[in-house]
Amino acid sequence: DINASRKAARFVRFCDAFNIPLVTFVDVPGFLPGTGQEYGGVITHGAKLLYAYGEATVPKITVTLRKSYGGAHIVMSCKQLRGDINYAWPTAEIAVMGADGAVEVLYSKEIAAEKDPVKLATVIEEKKKEYNDLFTNPYVAARLGYIDDVIEPRNTRFRIIRALQQLQTKKLENPPKKHDNLPL
Repeated sequence: DINASRKAARFVRFCDAFNIPLVTFVDVPGFLPGTGQEYGGVITHGAKLLYAYGEATVPKITVTLRKSYGGAHIVMSCKQLRGDINYAWPTAEIAVMGADGAVEVLYSKEIAAEKDPVKLATVIEEKKKEYNDLFTNPYVAARLGYIDDVIEPRNTRFRIIRALQQLQTKKLENPPKKHDNLPL
C-alpha cells in the first residue's frame, strides 16, 4: 500500500545512509488492490521502495517466509534488484501471482467448459496443485537463481548471522553522478 511503501523506502534509505545492513523478511501477497490505491499513486510510491533497495549499498539479506508475488516480490530486495543473499523457507511461494488468481486466468476456458460443480471443484484444485508444483515452489525459484538457498526456519538466525559475517567487507559504489533521479 502507499503508506507502507513510502515508510519502507524511507527506512531503507535511512539504513543505507548510516551503513546499517538490511535484513528483510518477506510475506507479501502483492500490492493492495483498489482504485483508491491506484489514484493515490501506488505505482509511484512502490517505485520509491524499489529505487531505495536498488540504490542501497549496504549488505542486503532477504528471507522469504511465505508469499512473495508479482511486483511486491520485486520491490522487496529480490536477487534481481541487487539483493546480496536471498533465502526462502520451504513454505515460501514465489511467483507472478498466487494459485487462486493464476488458475482463473490460465485455465479460464477449461473452467468455463465444465458444467458439473463437483467436477469443477476437482479440476480447480488439480490446477492449483499443478501451478504450485510448477511455479510457486521455492525449490523452483532456487533452481532458476531467484534465491540462493531454501533454509529450514530453525536455521534462519544462524544463516543470517553467517551472511552478515560474509558481507562484512562488502564494498559497493554506485556510479558517480551529480544527483539521484528518485521517482517522485
